[in-house]
Amino acid sequence: MNSEDLIRLYDEMKGKYGKETYRHVSEVLKKAKEIHRKDFINSVTAKRAESEGRTPDHEQSWRAFKGKNLEKLIMHIIEDEVKSIGLKIINGNALERTNNDNLSEELNIVKRNLLVNYGEFGYHLPDVDMIIYKPKTRKIIAVLSSKVTLRERIAQTGYWKIKLASDSATKHIKVFFVTPDEDGTLTQRKPAKKGRAIVEIDTDGSYILSETKVEESSKVKMLDKFIEDLTKLAEKA
Repeated sequence: MNSEDLIRLYDEMKGKYGKETYRHVSEVLKKAKEIHRKDFINSVTAKRAESEGRTPDHEQSWRAFKGKNLEKLIMHIIEDEVKSIGLKIINGNALERTNNDNLSEELNIVKRNLLVNYGEFGYHLPDVDMIIYKPKTRKIIAVLSSKVTLRERIAQTGYWKIKLASDSATKHIKVFFVTPDEDGTLTQRKPAKKGRAIVEIDTDGSYILSETKVEESSKVKMLDKFIEDLTKLAEKA
């Protein structure tokens, strides 16, 4: 099981759900987990654990896989539409190389436009999963973080919003969180759970991929609103 298999499962479900497929990401993940489990049972890691008298920990292996590949699936879901409005989207890891000589001129400029100033402690990239920018100007429009649930990363996302907003060079960059919200943190506006409060106050918003009915607001929306909002941001940039 790899990221391509996960994307293939998603695309196969388009025949059933069409434009609403994004709401069924959790269903895709459930199917992927079963395939991943079968692969794991036959893996070298599992067989080594058994030979040492230990129980193979599939849950740990699955969490690592899911965390690593959810962002790739989300990028696959939105990439074509992002390109259709004249923007580019890249994985955050694309800028993490320490030697800038290894980056193209375009990505080198994008990287400089995203750096956070820590004064005497230097400039550092924020921890984000996806970066959306204008290819002609290299101006960054938005950064996205993605996790299955908010508790895994939402406070960190709020932190990066505050850091980017504190510098005139990066204050225009929107900071979004994209999630299936499997624990239902974003479902209700009031009384708000802590994660929803952080989204509403300390980020530029969250987009949800879920079948669950969500009480939307200007900051919390279903993913189908994302491209419309991004188009407006791009027009202003």
